[in-house]
Amino acid sequence: MKVLGYNLMQAMRFAVEEINNHSTLLPGVLLGYEMVDVCYHSNNVQPALYFLAQDDDFLPILQDYSYYMPHVVAVIGPDNSESAATVSSLLSHFLIPQITYSAISDKLRDKKRFPAMLRTVPSATHHIEAMVQLMLYFHWNWIVLLVSNDDYGRENGQLLSQRLINTGDICIAFQEVLPIPEPSQGMGPEEQSQLDNILDKLHRTTARVVVVFSPELALHNFFLEVLRWNFTGLVWIASESWAIDPVLHNLTELRHTGTFLGITIQRMSIPGFSDFRVRHTKVEHPMVNKTNLRATCNQDCDACLNVTESFNNILVLSGERVVYSVYAAVYAVAHALHRFLSCNQIHCTKGMVYPWKLLRELRLVNFTLLGNQLFFDQNGDMPMTLDIIQWQWDLSQNPFQSIASYSPIHQRMTHIADVSWHTPNNTIPVSRCSKSCEPGQMKKPVGLHPCCFECVDCPEGTYLNRSADEFNCLPCPGSMWSHKNDITCFKRRLAFLEWHEAATIVIAVLAALGFFGTLATLLIFWRHFQTPMVRSAGGPMCFLMLVPLLLAFGMVPVYVGPPTVFTCFCRQAFFTVCFSVCLSCITVRSFQIVCIFKMARRLPRAYGFWVRYRGPYVFVAFITAIKAVLVAANMLATTINPIGRTDPDDPNIMILSCHPNYRNGLFFNTSMDLLLALAGFSFAYTGKELPTNYNEAKFITLSMTFSFTSSISLCTFMSIYDGVLVTAMDLLVTVLNFLAISLGYFGPKCYMILFYPERNTPAYFNSMIQGYTMKKN
Repeated sequence: MKVLGYNLMQAMRFAVEEINNHSTLLPGVLLGYEMVDVCYHSNNVQPALYFLAQDDDFLPILQDYSYYMPHVVAVIGPDNSESAATVSSLLSHFLIPQITYSAISDKLRDKKRFPAMLRTVPSATHHIEAMVQLMLYFHWNWIVLLVSNDDYGRENGQLLSQRLINTGDICIAFQEVLPIPEPSQGMGPEEQSQLDNILDKLHRTTARVVVVFSPELALHNFFLEVLRWNFTGLVWIASESWAIDPVLHNLTELRHTGTFLGITIQRMSIPGFSDFRVRHTKVEHPMVNKTNLRATCNQDCDACLNVTESFNNILVLSGERVVYSVYAAVYAVAHALHRFLSCNQIHCTKGMVYPWKLLRELRLVNFTLLGNQLFFDQNGDMPMTLDIIQWQWDLSQNPFQSIASYSPIHQRMTHIADVSWHTPNNTIPVSRCSKSCEPGQMKKPVGLHPCCFECVDCPEGTYLNRSADEFNCLPCPGSMWSHKNDITCFKRRLAFLEWHEAATIVIAVLAALGFFGTLATLLIFWRHFQTPMVRSAGGPMCFLMLVPLLLAFGMVPVYVGPPTVFTCFCRQAFFTVCFSVCLSCITVRSFQIVCIFKMARRLPRAYGFWVRYRGPYVFVAFITAIKAVLVAANMLATTINPIGRTDPDDPNIMILSCHPNYRNGLFFNTSMDLLLALAGFSFAYTGKELPTNYNEAKFITLSMTFSFTSSISLCTFMSIYDGVLVTAMDLLVTVLNFLAISLGYFGPKCYMILFYPERNTPAYFNSMIQGYTMKKN
């Protein structure tokens, strides 16, 4: 006998008698009932046809059944999804309300196929979600799935598989189908072979969690075989169909196979039901009426009562779970009738109760039963709370102890209590295909399952964001870096020329020397502007050289600190233009002195043309324009935006500098400056025999030679090295080049003006020119 089935039948009887004895619900109306056994699957259609027939057992064929009165106005059950679907396919044509208390299949939510189907139990989706959250909570990601060979097992197994695919955190090691024996028949050789194959796989797998979707009918033989194979340390997760089955729980040796957890309806205590379940009533058996076999119905079965009494302690301690669903289903029908018959506290109106009208009222019921607010949602389901239970075998405890609850409304598992694990030291069983990776290790898949993987260290410059992607190390952004096995990136240390560095201090001192020396030269030349020494040095053109020199020395700080667009512009444009202006002035000045002493007499017209049209200034302007065009072209071809580059010697450091492509233009610009320096050197060397006052060959040669060698050194250094040293070298060469012009060209003249004023007179200069002329003649 199926103890739970008999228990549920008694729950329906108890609810009907309680309502009939109730003073306010359906006053003056008595509920009647009839019960049939669907024998799990084999007897589904006959009871449905019996309910549809009239009292004379005939089902007439009518065009309109709107006012047809079947044998019953509502049906409670059956208990499994396959039988419920079969019965509903007949009852739905007549819109007879059908309330099932344990059929959880999601297909029953389809109101086009099952318009009259209601349930006092959450759908399979919520049962499976509770299972998944339970496995995620205990970090189980490697499971075995066993399903029965029927619609219940196949459908729920498919739902769980799809849910796990969507989650991606739990994998199924293998899935097998449990054979379902015929009722009252032993296990045949074929079934024995199937179970042996399943248990052999279970013995060899590393998965320690077994999820079983099956009616209890298929599990008795299975667990007997599990005991014979001596399994230990497993975690069994039961579906609602057998989670609180007292017959299976009575196999007390199962405690040695591991920990049993299950999903079932929340525990509710129904006052008075425990005594009602085992009461012996004295009912006079009616005489046999051969014309009406139903008259022989006996609702008290001695054998049923005896078996129920043997399990009564378990049933009492476990609480009323599915029983409450049956109890709620009967009360839902009663409240719908109460509304339909317009009942008040004293009486109800009399009238015909047509099933389709009662169905409409059923969908709208909303009542409180034993402290719970009950109603049907848009899918026809009552959102009752689910319990996650653990099997206990201590006679003093609840055999199905609640360890957590799941709310279908919030879709969240809560109130997780301690679990008594059947493991050494009560440790949580581990069921993982692979060990968890350490922080900063990515998962490298092994095989087809995403739960099976190897752990690989993330290299430098990458990090692992487990919430985004556990299977790939992500590269750090350009401005950041990471060490091996890092889970985040850190900002690189920015490297640029800073004021506190020794090289910067030395260069700053040289720049300050150049600035104040040039400023002093400017003041000296301004003070002695009308003297022969200043005029022989170039006169007004000297100021065309001194002003750029002064500005260049003053702009040295643009090389220090983080580069910006402005500082990069100054580095690439301002300094090179200033330097070219100075070189062009020196070159044209050397050329002009040679023209005066050596070419004026030979080419008087050309010399006159050169003087008349201010040839020196035209030449300087022309050279400056060419240099400006070259600089502009270089900026347009590359960019002046600063960039960060990884230090090749230390990836933790990011070198901030101007765009490296400007070097190509720098090489080209330097080549032009070298040509000017070479030209100035040539003209100065040509005039080495000129009067001492005009002979600047030594000073110009020194300045141009230094400029030439320093520029070549800079280009060579930049082609070999990289980093902050390049910036420091660039600045050093720039300062030294300007110092060479400031001190090398103007320094001797200032010395003569300050310390030999007698040589800075027209008479002295004239005597030197006359001496040179007499020597040439």
